[in-house]
Amino acid sequence: MDEYLDAFIEHLRLTRGASEHTLRAYSSDVLAFIEFARESGGPVDQMLVRRYLARLHKSGLAKSSMVRKLAAIRAFYGYLLRRGVVETDPTEGVRGPRLPRGLPKTLLEDQIESLMNAPDPNTPLGLRDRAILETLYATGLRVSELLGLTVDDVNGGSDEIRVIGKRNKERIVLLGSKARQALDAYLAYGRPVLAAKTPRSLSFAKEKEQNTSAPTNEGAEGVNALFLGHRGTPLVASSVRRIVDKHVEAVSKSLKISPHTLRHSFATHLMDHGADLRSVQELLGHESLATTQVYTHVSRERLKAVYDLAHPRAAAGAERLER
Repeated sequence: MDEYLDAFIEHLRLTRGASEHTLRAYSSDVLAFIEFARESGGPVDQMLVRRYLARLHKSGLAKSSMVRKLAAIRAFYGYLLRRGVVETDPTEGVRGPRLPRGLPKTLLEDQIESLMNAPDPNTPLGLRDRAILETLYATGLRVSELLGLTVDDVNGGSDEIRVIGKRNKERIVLLGSKARQALDAYLAYGRPVLAAKTPRSLSFAKEKEQNTSAPTNEGAEGVNALFLGHRGTPLVASSVRRIVDKHVEAVSKSLKISPHTLRHSFATHLMDHGADLRSVQELLGHESLATTQVYTHVSRERLKAVYDLAHPRAAAGAERLER
């Protein structure tokens, strides 16, 4: 089956627009199962898949990781079945472990305020970091979408940004005044300093492309990328994670969040302030409304907390009266 794996990964890349992270995970997951099947020596059927899941469970693997691995194997054999390589799908009828539905972690609005003020606005990197944090929170962008932005996407002072999301789907996200100010400051005083450090090889490639008659299309891979590192090269996802970690630690030693937490906070705060579910779905770029509905549960939790604290006959309110 190894010979079909590369074709499967390329299929995911071209037809689903899967990210490089997803492609690496699927490739690794499918390859691990192929090796298990080879070691087992028996037929690749439902029993073998169940034995593989049992082995993963016994090894202490998290349920969420088991579900992901089963999804990768299912997608691979579905691909082979459609192309006539196999006659049956060994994952058919196999159910993965049930996952508890957890609520996404979000920040309180005063925590957001502290986080946005953490970067030093007197340095190019501080201006960049504040622009990143403000943009993530103001737009609800995924990190991959943030890193796909170019200078041309945000130049001109517009409060709208056109982004390319999952599966190459385009949508419009909105910028608030704070994010717009942070971006303008970064473009004026931060990015030029970082761009001046761009390696000569990248600068030469840009000049060569601009000297051709064909239209330019640098994207985030060239020096037109919006967010640059201290060496003048485009940021990568791990860099954004380190930036968020750095400023979160400056605000709170106990607070642990990821860049995606800002996306969750964006959606939750919109719901808390009266935004309708359909609008939040559009801004997040969710294909299904059901995916967005988790934020109604988060808002309900906030409402319950407010109720418990404010209502005299609720649990917390009753305790206050007794004291």
